[in-house]
Amino acid sequence: MIIDGHVHIVPPSIVRDRAHYMAADRWFGILHASPRARLVSAEELIHSMDDAEVDAALCFGFAFADNAICRLCNDHVLEAAARWPSRLIPFAVVNPAEEAGLAEAERCLAAGAAGVGELMPDGQGFGLGDPSLEPLLALLQQHAAPLMLHISELVGHQYAGKGTVGPLAAYTLAAAHPELRLILSHWGGGLALYELMPKARPSLANVWYDTAASPLLYEDRIFSEVSLWAPTKIVFGTDYPLLSQKRMVARVRALGLNQEQEEAILATNLLRALGRLQADEVAP
Repeated sequence: MIIDGHVHIVPPSIVRDRAHYMAADRWFGILHASPRARLVSAEELIHSMDDAEVDAALCFGFAFADNAICRLCNDHVLEAAARWPSRLIPFAVVNPAEEAGLAEAERCLAAGAAGVGELMPDGQGFGLGDPSLEPLLALLQQHAAPLMLHISELVGHQYAGKGTVGPLAAYTLAAAHPELRLILSHWGGGLALYELMPKARPSLANVWYDTAASPLLYEDRIFSEVSLWAPTKIVFGTDYPLLSQKRMVARVRALGLNQEQEEAILATNLLRALGRLQADEVAP
């Protein structure tokens, strides 16, 4: 089984009128300034999944600063998940810096969203230590639902959309909320490497790391390396449509991982993060 744990879809109206939304949201504009930056709706995602032989995908919209536009994205995601219930796992995007964000999260969780994210602190104007985030964290813990956050590596080359929220902020959040399920995108900005620290590891017990956009940041051997010390923590994610699902699946298949490692990365770890597998049901 293959589950893509990081996919962005937006309503056809945003695909058609991207210039309007680029003007309305600074971060969206930065990330989609290039004509090569694709936007896709749910139907295109399903075609890509069929072509790549991806069984299911965890999907969400773009984390706009305006909760009204987030709601537009969430409606599309929830409707798509209702249309393809065996293929799409819906997450909700909200801006916790706005009061409307909590109500939108409540609405989406009640409508079947499996979690919240991918949120972008830099683009949405909040910090991981902000008091405004606390009601959302409490809601997610009440529902035993994960929060997915965009976490950036704070070293290396500069690129459009590189954020300032990195491993330390993510670690501090996890340590302060040990019961909160966290999926940290882009290898948690490198936080996955700190799982080697015995004194840090307990604070990361409910943290997973997705591999979204990995080829743009790391050598492919990061998969096999992190599998040595955190085999149950790696969540396969492509960041489609930024990267091809078919090519990302092929890259993982080419790593030479054993069957247990490959199955964990491609499906099992995400199911555990979503609470759809008990920890004792899967060998570590």
